[in-house]
Amino acid sequence: MAEDLKARVHDFWQANPCGAKFAELPVGSRDFFAAVEAHRYQTEWHIPEVVQFDKWRDKRVLEIGCGLGTDAVNFARAGAIYTGVDLTERSIELVRQRFTFENLQGDLQVADAENLPFADDTFDLVYSHGVLHHTPDTGRAINEAHRVLQKQGRAMVMLYHKNSYNYRVNIMTLRRMGARLLAFNWGVPFIHAMTGEDEERLRELQQQYRHNRGRMLSREEFLNQNTDGAGNPLVRAYTRREALQMFTRFSKADTEVHFLNKRWIPGIGRLLPLGIEKMLAHHFGWHLWMMATK
Repeated sequence: MAEDLKARVHDFWQANPCGAKFAELPVGSRDFFAAVEAHRYQTEWHIPEVVQFDKWRDKRVLEIGCGLGTDAVNFARAGAIYTGVDLTERSIELVRQRFTFENLQGDLQVADAENLPFADDTFDLVYSHGVLHHTPDTGRAINEAHRVLQKQGRAMVMLYHKNSYNYRVNIMTLRRMGARLLAFNWGVPFIHAMTGEDEERLRELQQQYRHNRGRMLSREEFLNQNTDGAGNPLVRAYTRREALQMFTRFSKADTEVHFLNKRWIPGIGRLLPLGIEKMLAHHFGWHLWMMATK
């Protein structure tokens, strides 16, 4: 069953490369990659601050789940000895194209996070942003990250945060209440007008709701369908304590919380000053960063 689930995870991301929806340009073009990068660091401006790409010059960096390669090219631009893996052939194809555009060097290959094709004690940094909560056995993937790190190597792993505004309020309260409107024909245009959510995505959710209301509204399935797009077969969120329990093999592990997407806060979200946004993000943000040392 785990392998079947992993196959469905592969098929979903093969058809929906992470972040592609944020650029309405020909996928794989120079302008497409530029738009994806601009959107990522405008919305998730904390990433360069946390990662400090320049710090990894001449260091061996492994990224698990390289997606469209936005962080990948920033590691490579900064002079890191970069290796990127992804479960999907499509992502590796796109990242190779992006590296070619920029004349950057990197080892890019299709691989499973739970079974990394690298020797023990290989890398100075293992980096994974928003990926390992999509694999059936997240703990095993984290153990693999530990295995391939050299002694005193660092891991930076972002997982979704359960004790966040997005999980507790936006997804599990407001969205689950709003989902009941999908029972009505006028539900899709009404929700679109109120939230700006994509109508095609809302229609997919409406079909799921009408087919099996109980399953769709279950916490597990509702989270799947309300994070990275309708049809997503697997995602999990973790508390700090739950996440730390998966990092017990590391000599040291700490947590940081980031990313309060203001568009998820009705009415006043877009009006929040940066200082208040940062303060709230450090407590109730959606991105739980695990910062660990082997």
